[in-house]
Amino acid sequence: MPTPVPEAEIRPLTIPASLSDADAHDFREMVEVRNRVYREVSGHDDHAMTAEALLPHFGPDPYQLRYFWVVVVNGRVVGRAGVDLPLEAGSRSAYWQVELLAEFHGRGIGSQAYELIERTAAGHGRTVLQSWAEHREAPGERLEAPTGFGSIPAGDRAARFYRRQGYTLEQIERCSVLDLQAPLDTAEGLLEKARLAATGYRVVGWFAPTPPEFVDDYAWLKSRMATDAPAAGLEFDEEAWDAARVALLDSRLTAGGRATRVAAAQHLESGRLVAFSELAIGANRSEASHQEDTLVLKEHRGHQLGTLVKCENLLAWRDFVPESPRVMTYNAEENRPMLDINEAMGFVPLSYEGAWKKVLAN
Repeated sequence: MPTPVPEAEIRPLTIPASLSDADAHDFREMVEVRNRVYREVSGHDDHAMTAEALLPHFGPDPYQLRYFWVVVVNGRVVGRAGVDLPLEAGSRSAYWQVELLAEFHGRGIGSQAYELIERTAAGHGRTVLQSWAEHREAPGERLEAPTGFGSIPAGDRAARFYRRQGYTLEQIERCSVLDLQAPLDTAEGLLEKARLAATGYRVVGWFAPTPPEFVDDYAWLKSRMATDAPAAGLEFDEEAWDAARVALLDSRLTAGGRATRVAAAQHLESGRLVAFSELAIGANRSEASHQEDTLVLKEHRGHQLGTLVKCENLLAWRDFVPESPRVMTYNAEENRPMLDINEAMGFVPLSYEGAWKKVLAN
């Protein structure tokens, strides 16, 4: 292992009450490093976020513990590391990240940061550590996902790092992109067919914050994301959602001028929401849009509700943000039902992420 860099300091990130406060320097620098790292990895800025939009996500949270550090070399913030510990009863899970500017790779700093993360997780009794990273395409040996769907270059820097730390690849996620400036005739045609197939359902839509009449059903749908989406060998806690948790999510989504629109399918006989899809964008409405969670409850599948909510939301979204150039979304590579919908709408693959897991000895 490379000799640790003597001048590398890994210190807790100060969370300022406001970005205008005197102690906001490290937070602002952390956000800049975050955006630079994503640009170095992906080759574009579509994952960039502002400090104003990110700060609310670092506020008090009754649903998880978050430990976050910045990596400082010679007074300069050059990386970040963090671990989230869900507070669901009996949780064994920890979700973490280590990100460094490329010029500081290969100097042992990432391993130093990871050791801190593993000690912190183990100190809280967490034994299942999970993490995600984008893997750039390269020739040579491939590492296959155990699901049988997708592979990544075995020689990728991030893949080598995970394997050195004792992690196994569990799943591949595909990042897909759709050109929002191109005609959406295909989505319009798919929506018409889905409306004919979805007898007994109607679409409702809203921008965050969630209307009171939909809060309880939206909370139930969000709770099912952890149990109903394909998870391969990953482990996710069943989450308890209620009006308070939805309100916290909404406040974070709308911070810094971000906008989120939800399209949901309502079952007419019961009046319940049974499927939903989300689209979001930052305060700059000319940047890329992001499709967030999408889910159809298992008991209501087979009625083209996924197509219904995705296409309805997309068409309404382009009217809302006509300057946004594209929309990005992530799906498990084995989630063919959702990928079939995306591909029919015109989404094309852009990049791939690996989901990695390590189980610590008790």
